[in-house]
Amino acid sequence: MIRVLVVDDHSMVREGLASVLAADGDIVVSATAANGAEAVALVGTTEVDVVVMDVSMPVMDGIAATRAVRAEHPGIRVLVLTSFGDRDQVRRAIAAGATGYQLKDAEPADLRSAVRSVAEGHTPLDARVAGALLPDAAAPGNGLSAREEEVLRLVANGLANKQVATALGISERTVKAHLGNVFRQIGVADRTSAALWARDHLRS
Repeated sequence: MIRVLVVDDHSMVREGLASVLAADGDIVVSATAANGAEAVALVGTTEVDVVVMDVSMPVMDGIAATRAVRAEHPGIRVLVLTSFGDRDQVRRAIAAGATGYQLKDAEPADLRSAVRSVAEGHTPLDARVAGALLPDAAAPGNGLSAREEEVLRLVANGLANKQVATALGISERTVKAHLGNVFRQIGVADRTSAALWARDHLRS
């Protein structure tokens, strides 16, 4: 079971999300919170795997709450769920430690899938906002070597550096070196942006 904390300042939204998330039986809503401060307090006293976090809330907004949750409980994943999809907000949410980002008008099945993906350590991002994390100059044909593409594909699939090293039979230090080269060549600064670039530019 995936244990979820739902955070939203509207009670009807909290209740609706709890109903939607529980529909398939493999997700259970452990608790709900009306603002970021309540969420931060609850993760310390409630068994939670994933926090479904609204952004615009009183007392403490979702971005500040995400930063606090991830700092105090790094094992807990945060899926930001909001009505907004502007570039700055997406980037601030990811920078705060959010693992995924979905819009509130997502289909119920897509939301449940996103929660499962976040729980597994992947980075589900609504297609309508994913482009906000891609650098404007990103384009195919940036000269990645075959090995760099292999490393990038595995990272895009959610593997940690140690897992990539094991899969390719190379050292973890070599993986880090390859990733550094990849980041520079495609114009990104982090794994999430690199994974998004890979999804849009590398052939399957």
